[in-house]
Amino acid sequence: MTISINGKKADIILEKEKTIGDVLAGLDDWLRGSGYRLSGLETDGERADILSMDSFFEMELAGIEKLNIITSSWAGLATEALLDLLQNIGDYEMADFEERSRFKNAWETQAASHFLQEQIPDIYGLAEKTFSGLGMPSTELRKILEERLWELENPQKEINKSGPLVEEIAARLEDLPLDIQTGKDGRAAETVRIFSGIAEKLFRLFDLLKIEGFNVEILTVDDIPIYTYIEEFGSALKELLAAYESRDAVLVGDLAEYELAPRLLKFYSAISAPAASS
Repeated sequence: MTISINGKKADIILEKEKTIGDVLAGLDDWLRGSGYRLSGLETDGERADILSMDSFFEMELAGIEKLNIITSSWAGLATEALLDLLQNIGDYEMADFEERSRFKNAWETQAASHFLQEQIPDIYGLAEKTFSGLGMPSTELRKILEERLWELENPQKEINKSGPLVEEIAARLEDLPLDIQTGKDGRAAETVRIFSGIAEKLFRLFDLLKIEGFNVEILTVDDIPIYTYIEEFGSALKELLAAYESRDAVLVGDLAEYELAPRLLKFYSAISAPAASS
């Protein structure tokens, strides 16, 4: 049997693999490390896409002469899925009341929808609610998708552009204890919301740097490996949100001023260095 990847013969030596699923399992770690994802299969000229591949996994290798494994970059698949969702938003906006009532179920069967559900679940959840008539207006969802598309196309520029906002929200985090003590609940809530959004954005942009080929594993913050730092940052963020929801003003203030404000600035400094060198 001849095995190829995107039409080019692959140097894959079969050992105990008996099915297509066995072959793909062996390639899974390599694919993820390369920034690519499985997007299709061809067996002796028969093509399967992301929705029909499951039926191919149990096929015995002994009955196959040619296996072509089709891969695409994660960024490319994500861009395609977001653009497809934008088109769906346009269709949804043009639909009448009866068509809208059936829209979500039809959208959920699409390949792009399955990709979003697995790879970008926050966007999938927002779209699901919008198409159910229970979420944000489609115009607001469109704005979020356009921002995500810009991040995918220009992660380095987006990191550099985020600098002033990072500095502003870090200063507001330092002021958060005083805002809470003086009854500025609206400003305090806005600070927590904006901070959560910018932190999540920086995490996304960091992942995109890795996909683009930056050796992010060598980055450190205060001599701590970057992935350990991200994990600690994420834990502190969750602790802040929990404290805010339970109205523990003292803990919110301490976390914001002494933990998260400096962590945000240091993390941004670490990831802006490779972005600036591109």
